[in-house]
Amino acid sequence: MTPPLLHGFDPVVDERAQMLILGSFPSTQSLAARQYYANPRNAFWPIASELFGFDAGAPYESRLAALRAHGVALWDVLRSCRRAGSADSAIDPKSLVVNDFAALFADYPNITRVYFNGAKAAELYRRLAHPDERLQFLRLPSSSPAHATRAGVKLAAWRALLPS
Repeated sequence: MTPPLLHGFDPVVDERAQMLILGSFPSTQSLAARQYYANPRNAFWPIASELFGFDAGAPYESRLAALRAHGVALWDVLRSCRRAGSADSAIDPKSLVVNDFAALFADYPNITRVYFNGAKAAELYRRLAHPDERLQFLRLPSSSPAHATRAGVKLAAWRALLPS
Protein backbone atom coordinates (compact mmCIF):
# COMPACT_ATOMS: atom_id res chain seq x y z
CA MET A 1 0.00 0.00 0.00
CA THR A 2 1.27 3.48 -0.89
CA PRO A 3 1.73 5.82 2.10
CA PRO A 4 -0.44 8.94 1.99
CA LEU A 5 0.96 12.22 0.68
CA LEU A 6 2.09 14.19 3.72
CA HIS A 7 2.21 17.98 3.88
CA GLY A 8 4.73 19.97 5.92
CA PHE A 9 4.40 23.30 7.68
CA ASP A 10 4.50 26.93 6.68
CA PRO A 11 7.76 28.68 7.46
CA VAL A 12 8.26 30.34 10.83
CA VAL A 13 9.63 33.67 9.60
CA ASP A 14 9.22 37.42 9.87
CA GLU A 15 11.01 40.54 8.64
CA ARG A 16 13.71 40.19 11.34
CA ALA A 17 14.94 36.87 9.89
CA GLN A 18 18.64 36.79 9.10
CA MET A 19 19.16 33.04 9.17
CA LEU A 20 17.10 30.03 8.13
CA ILE A 21 17.30 26.59 9.73
CA LEU A 22 16.12 23.88 7.35
CA GLY A 23 15.11 20.36 8.25
CA SER A 24 14.22 17.73 5.68
CA PHE A 25 10.54 17.09 6.55
CA PRO A 26 8.61 16.97 9.88
CA SER A 27 8.55 13.70 11.80
CA THR A 28 5.34 11.77 12.41
CA GLN A 29 5.21 13.23 15.94
CA SER A 30 5.73 16.76 14.63
CA LEU A 31 3.01 16.35 12.00
CA ALA A 32 0.57 15.03 14.62
CA ALA A 33 1.37 17.90 17.03
CA ARG A 34 1.56 20.49 14.20
CA GLN A 35 4.86 21.68 15.72
CA TYR A 36 8.42 21.75 14.49
CA TYR A 37 10.66 19.30 16.39
CA ALA A 38 7.86 17.89 18.58
CA ASN A 39 9.68 14.65 19.43
CA PRO A 40 10.83 15.21 23.05
CA ARG A 41 14.03 13.27 22.29
CA ASN A 42 14.96 15.65 19.46
CA ALA A 43 17.77 17.97 20.60
CA PHE A 44 16.58 20.99 18.58
CA TRP A 45 14.72 22.87 21.33
CA PRO A 46 17.32 22.22 24.07
CA ILE A 47 20.08 23.40 21.69
CA ALA A 48 18.14 26.48 20.55
CA SER A 49 17.24 27.39 24.13
CA GLU A 50 20.89 27.17 25.15
CA LEU A 51 22.02 29.32 22.22
CA PHE A 52 19.30 31.96 22.43
CA GLY A 53 18.48 32.02 26.14
CA PHE A 54 14.90 30.83 26.42
CA ASP A 55 13.16 27.98 28.25
CA ALA A 56 13.07 24.80 26.14
CA GLY A 57 9.94 23.78 28.04
CA ALA A 58 8.06 27.02 27.33
CA PRO A 59 4.86 26.85 25.28
CA TYR A 60 5.50 26.26 21.57
CA GLU A 61 4.39 29.74 20.48
CA SER A 62 6.77 31.31 23.04
CA ARG A 63 9.69 29.25 21.70
CA LEU A 64 8.85 30.33 18.14
CA ALA A 65 8.65 33.96 19.25
CA ALA A 66 12.09 33.64 20.91
CA LEU A 67 13.59 32.31 17.68
CA ARG A 68 12.01 35.08 15.61
CA ALA A 69 13.29 37.69 18.10
CA HIS A 70 16.82 36.39 17.42
CA GLY A 71 16.44 36.57 13.64
CA VAL A 72 15.92 32.83 13.22
CA ALA A 73 13.49 31.35 10.68
CA LEU A 74 12.50 27.66 10.52
CA TRP A 75 11.32 25.61 7.57
CA ASP A 76 11.87 22.30 5.81
CA VAL A 77 13.28 21.55 2.39
CA LEU A 78 10.26 19.47 1.41
CA ARG A 79 6.72 20.84 1.18
CA SER A 80 5.27 17.35 0.75
CA CYS A 81 6.27 13.75 0.26
CA ARG A 82 5.22 10.18 0.93
CA ARG A 83 6.89 8.47 3.86
CA ALA A 84 6.14 5.48 6.08
CA GLY A 85 7.27 6.39 9.61
CA SER A 86 9.61 9.26 10.48
CA ALA A 87 12.97 8.22 9.03
CA ASP A 88 14.42 10.33 6.23
CA SER A 89 15.46 7.06 4.60
CA ALA A 90 11.76 6.11 4.32
CA ILE A 91 10.88 9.13 2.15
CA ASP A 92 9.68 7.99 -1.27
CA PRO A 93 12.10 9.68 -3.71
CA LYS A 94 9.39 9.78 -6.42
CA SER A 95 7.09 11.88 -4.19
CA LEU A 96 9.31 14.87 -3.37
CA VAL A 97 7.87 18.38 -3.66
CA VAL A 98 10.33 21.11 -2.68
CA ASN A 99 9.33 24.34 -0.92
CA ASP A 100 9.48 27.63 -2.85
CA PHE A 101 12.78 29.05 -1.66
CA ALA A 102 13.01 31.69 -4.39
CA ALA A 103 9.80 33.26 -3.07
CA LEU A 104 10.92 33.01 0.55
CA PHE A 105 14.27 34.67 -0.12
CA ALA A 106 12.60 37.35 -2.24
CA ASP A 107 10.10 38.08 0.54
CA TYR A 108 12.76 38.02 3.30
CA PRO A 109 15.92 39.50 1.76
CA ASN A 110 17.68 39.85 5.13
CA ILE A 111 18.17 36.07 5.27
CA THR A 112 21.81 35.58 4.33
CA ARG A 113 22.65 32.33 6.11
CA VAL A 114 21.07 28.90 5.72
CA TYR A 115 21.79 26.11 8.19
CA PHE A 116 20.84 22.54 7.41
CA ASN A 117 19.67 20.39 10.31
CA GLY A 118 21.48 17.26 9.16
CA ALA A 119 22.86 15.70 6.00
CA LYS A 120 19.50 14.76 4.44
CA ALA A 121 18.24 18.36 4.51
CA ALA A 122 21.48 19.54 2.87
CA GLU A 123 21.37 16.80 0.23
CA LEU A 124 17.70 17.43 -0.64
CA TYR A 125 18.25 21.17 -0.90
CA ARG A 126 21.33 20.77 -3.12
CA ARG A 127 19.45 18.36 -5.38
CA LEU A 128 16.01 20.02 -5.55
CA ALA A 129 16.38 23.74 -4.86
CA HIS A 130 18.25 26.35 -6.84
CA PRO A 131 20.88 27.66 -4.42
CA ASP A 132 21.15 31.44 -4.28
CA GLU A 133 24.80 32.54 -4.54
CA ARG A 134 24.30 35.43 -2.13
CA LEU A 135 23.60 33.00 0.72
CA GLN A 136 26.01 31.19 3.01
CA PHE A 137 25.24 27.51 3.64
CA LEU A 138 26.38 25.26 6.49
CA ARG A 139 25.38 21.70 7.35
CA LEU A 140 25.01 21.06 11.07
CA PRO A 141 24.71 17.71 12.82
CA SER A 142 21.12 16.50 12.87
CA SER A 143 19.20 17.24 16.06
CA SER A 144 17.27 13.99 15.55
CA PRO A 145 17.52 11.30 18.23
CA ALA A 146 18.30 8.88 15.36
CA HIS A 147 21.71 10.58 15.10
CA ALA A 148 23.28 10.01 18.51
CA THR A 149 26.56 11.72 19.43
CA ARG A 150 28.37 12.45 22.68
CA ALA A 151 26.78 15.07 24.92
CA GLY A 152 27.81 18.55 23.86
CA VAL A 153 29.00 17.65 20.35
CA LYS A 154 25.81 18.83 18.63
CA LEU A 155 25.60 21.96 20.78
CA ALA A 156 29.22 22.85 19.99
CA ALA A 157 28.59 22.56 16.24
CA TRP A 158 25.33 24.52 16.45
CA ARG A 159 27.17 27.43 18.09
CA ALA A 160 27.97 28.41 14.47
CA LEU A 161 24.58 30.19 14.54
CA LEU A 162 25.92 32.73 17.01
CA PRO A 163 27.96 35.80 16.02
CA SER A 164 31.69 35.21 16.43
